[in-house]
Amino acid sequence: MTIDLVPAGLEATLVLLRHGETEYLREHRFQGQAETPLSARGRLQAALGGERIAHPTRAPALPVPAGPPRFVAHSPLRRTAETAAAVSAALGAAGAHDVPVLAIPGLVEIHQGAWEGLTQEEVADRFAAELAGWRRRPWEAHAPGGESLGDVDRRVREGVAPLLARLAAEGEPASLDRPHVIGYATDGSAVRWAVLVGHDGCFKVLLLALLALPIEAFWRFPFALAAITVVEIRGGRAWLRLHNAADHLVPLAEQGEGGPEAPRAPGAL
Repeated sequence: MTIDLVPAGLEATLVLLRHGETEYLREHRFQGQAETPLSARGRLQAALGGERIAHPTRAPALPVPAGPPRFVAHSPLRRTAETAAAVSAALGAAGAHDVPVLAIPGLVEIHQGAWEGLTQEEVADRFAAELAGWRRRPWEAHAPGGESLGDVDRRVREGVAPLLARLAAEGEPASLDRPHVIGYATDGSAVRWAVLVGHDGCFKVLLLALLALPIEAFWRFPFALAAITVVEIRGGRAWLRLHNAADHLVPLAEQGEGGPEAPRAPGAL
């Protein structure tokens, strides 16, 4: 049974932040649910992402309500926990000292089974047919011993639904009988927002669920390392306000650290 994700009448905004670069990604390895720490570059990315979220009115402003987020929720894996800690530290330095930080198992990355820890070349050599299926029709194929997208969709919904219910409980439901054009003023109840720190794969699934799009659109929404996506929920309906923003990572390029994300083969998570 599919779990209804967005409560009727919910007015809130979700900021999705992917973790920074990891040691596995530096080595071009599939990571999935394998524990791998942030690299030195990844820690810088996480700090810059945290600063961007802690100061959302700095140009170009993030489309989030005024005030601090209600909570920062993250996948319990080390790379996301480290990134969430950087967000929490930045919020604290900006004066938001009481923002809860929550580990949510449902936000963990897609389990990549036998591929985890292997380089992209090793996976291509040993699992050519399975990898081709994953890249072409991921809703039908997955890593041997790993999760299907159907399984991921169910546990992402189970993990995120209580978070959205928590936001919904903090205000009165909003009516759909009002303008929904982005930029129109709300009735004041939409002063709730939260930060989710997660992974490329699980965020793809979550975004499709929020927007009520089919899982066949899985590869259509990339999530770069430490990039920010903003989803606004108005009257229980989700709008994509900002996707894959990485302007805050420009200082890394200026310091010779390269762009927001090193190139890698499609299909690796």
